[in-house]
Amino acid sequence: MMLLTAKMATSSNASHRSIAVGSSSLFFGNIQLGNSLTRFESLTNSGTSTVTISQAKVTGPGFGVRGLALPVTLASGQSVTFRVLCTPLAAGSMTGTIEVVSNAATPSLTIALSAKGVSAGILTSNTSALNFGSVPVGASKSLTATLTATASSVTISSATSTNAEFSLSGISLPQSLAAGQSVLLTLTFKPQSTGAASGSISLASNAANPSVVETLTGSGRATASHAVSLRWSPSTSAVVGYNLYRSSTSGGPFTKINPVLNAGTSYVDGSVQGGKTYYYVSTAVGSGGAESKHSNQTPAVIPGP
Repeated sequence: MMLLTAKMATSSNASHRSIAVGSSSLFFGNIQLGNSLTRFESLTNSGTSTVTISQAKVTGPGFGVRGLALPVTLASGQSVTFRVLCTPLAAGSMTGTIEVVSNAATPSLTIALSAKGVSAGILTSNTSALNFGSVPVGASKSLTATLTATASSVTISSATSTNAEFSLSGISLPQSLAAGQSVLLTLTFKPQSTGAASGSISLASNAANPSVVETLTGSGRATASHAVSLRWSPSTSAVVGYNLYRSSTSGGPFTKINPVLNAGTSYVDGSVQGGKTYYYVSTAVGSGGAESKHSNQTPAVIPGP
């Protein structure tokens, strides 16, 4: 009797396991020292059998993987997305890799990484001190300064004033400047009281010099007080007093400015403003209350403040 034996042939599922990467290389571009940049990468089971990713080995200082919990098993067509982080440690070109290890037919895949670290930019001002001189209380005066980014881009994040009488305008924060780019600042002094005033405005940024300070000085002066003295000849008729009228337009209309009947032939108008012209007329009032026609018109030019 002849004994026949047979050996069953088996086939491995390994040939049906395959992984595809979203990108075989990631370039992060220029990254300023002290900053980080994140890019996204994906791994997809492109085969017909389940595949297990066991390792993601990162080489190259400054590179890292986040959001990939290993081991991870992917069914056919399933994907996993994770973050790749780059934080330059020094200026210059940098390279690295991510080696993805799995039980696929090709057990190891490599993702190339590259970036360039660049030195932090420098923020400069064309002036560090501004003197506004003497400014009337309640008025304002503005001066300008120019900020420039050099070496690399700079982002200005905030501006702080130590004195509410000094303010800054002309930029919308945060403000980013490319290397070589400038922005014009408007600095304003609006004194609230008389006397010397000083303060500073500090601009914070991500530059190598993280703060640029503008030192500001000025003084508030009292607003000039103006008055118009009026005199006229007495009426030849019997009168009990006079009324005074004023207009800002030659020929009127006129508005009475004396609150009560003026018994004398002079009056001081202390409610005028600097830089304007006023026109005055008077009337005489009899004992019965009858009022004469307007006198001739007299102009008064008030000097500026």
